[in-house]
Amino acid sequence: NSDKFHRQVGMLREVEPKGRIVRSKNVTAEALEAGAGLSLVIRAGAGIDTIDVAAASRLGVFVSNCPGKNSIAVAELVMGLLLSCDRRIPDQVAELRAGTWNKGEYSKARGLHGRTLGIVGLGQIGREVARRAQSFGMRVVAWSRQLTIEDATREAIGYCETPLDVARLSDAVTINVAATAETRHLVNAAFLEAMKPGAFLINTSRGSVVDEAALAQAIEARGIRCGLDVYENEPAGASGTFPSALVGLKGVYGTHHVGASTEQAQVAIAHEVIRIVHEFQTTGGVPNCVNRLAKSSATHVLSVRHQNRPGVLAHVFSVLTDGSINVEEVENIIYHGAQATCARIHVSAQPSGDAMDRIRAGNPHIISADVKPID
Repeated sequence: NSDKFHRQVGMLREVEPKGRIVRSKNVTAEALEAGAGLSLVIRAGAGIDTIDVAAASRLGVFVSNCPGKNSIAVAELVMGLLLSCDRRIPDQVAELRAGTWNKGEYSKARGLHGRTLGIVGLGQIGREVARRAQSFGMRVVAWSRQLTIEDATREAIGYCETPLDVARLSDAVTINVAATAETRHLVNAAFLEAMKPGAFLINTSRGSVVDEAALAQAIEARGIRCGLDVYENEPAGASGTFPSALVGLKGVYGTHHVGASTEQAQVAIAHEVIRIVHEFQTTGGVPNCVNRLAKSSATHVLSVRHQNRPGVLAHVFSVLTDGSINVEEVENIIYHGAQATCARIHVSAQPSGDAMDRIRAGNPHIISADVKPID
């Protein structure tokens, strides 16, 4: 694997691509540094935990993803895992294949209608799950960082103040959060203890979200059944050995991290990748950029109206440099006819009166220059 990685880095140094499109491959700081021309990495999916976003930001590389394009596929798998937990479909298949008829055992099922489904993380996937669960006649409750009581009421969803409230109220819980330092082991011993005995836990997000040791204990002690598509130490490739004690436990129904792997989802993601590349090539814009600073440290905006001639902005920037003022963002608006333009320059501090006089008087093509604080 190390040799393969270094070959890939060598290829990146040789080719020096402007952009990279990745699916599940890790994009490390070393890979980002391999090509000086790299300016965009697109994750053909929603999660970005496989990309060193901090390194990309340090190197001036945009990182973009395709949020929501796999939501339907993941939501469909959530419902399949719910049904598997309730009707024990994999166990039934296994016994039939072994030549055993056991109708008496498998006639015992609670059913989903009238039960409460708790959703931890009500993003696009969570909302798709909620719609499907409601069509099954389930009551839905949810917690999400951005969820308000008004939003929940509009979606006919019960509002929960904390993830533990979701665990306490639900007959089944589905986890649909991103993998971050804050969500690591969100489903821990306390969360599992709050769940009802015999409740179902579905995780199609990331393996790091669930403390698997605590989950194994809850399965044994409290009869928790679970449907898992992701695991803490799953193989990185498409195939390989997976000696997991957790998936061998009774009441655990697993799939192979395939939540987003339907033709419908792949086509939707492909179209979104094409849209991002086209926008970047034609306008320089980056749809779905995840590492653009939400709010810069600029305190003032300097507006310079000027004739559309070379050297104007170079003059303005030179004056700002002399005053140790940093340019945070620049927008240059060209008026009809392309004779005049207005530069809106977001700066880190207010230029002095002397600096403003130098800007106005130092270039014959400047029409006016004003500075205002940013609200």
